[in-house]
Amino acid sequence: MVEPTYKRSWEVPGGYVETGESPPLHAAVREVYEELGITPALGRLLAVDWAPSEAEGDKVLYLFDGGNLSSDDLAKITLQQDELKAFAFVSMDEVAERTIPRLARRILAAAQARNDAAPVYLEHGQRPGTEAA
Repeated sequence: MVEPTYKRSWEVPGGYVETGESPPLHAAVREVYEELGITPALGRLLAVDWAPSEAEGDKVLYLFDGGNLSSDDLAKITLQQDELKAFAFVSMDEVAERTIPRLARRILAAAQARNDAAPVYLEHGQRPGTEAA
């Protein structure tokens, strides 16, 4: 997870698909490179989440499997200083303590999807028809 300079809660590396940019997977690789200075070999899609927001507008979010980083990758991580203060690898038990509820739900659902070997569809960080925890 990454700690932004501009908000209180932690996030996952990522961002928006730019105008004219190809699929979200390419945008995710670009964003990780911009934020962390490494080019990840992202794996399969884990979750698609429709995220309604009156403040920011509705979005569709994609979470990909980040895989395992080598010691060389870890040594190369360089934070985008104007946007990020820190990064950390956290256990699933720590996720809810570091971020907002909808992102915590999204991360936990993506982790479960990785274990289940099948992507998950979410709405506002949860499976449709379920209540937020």
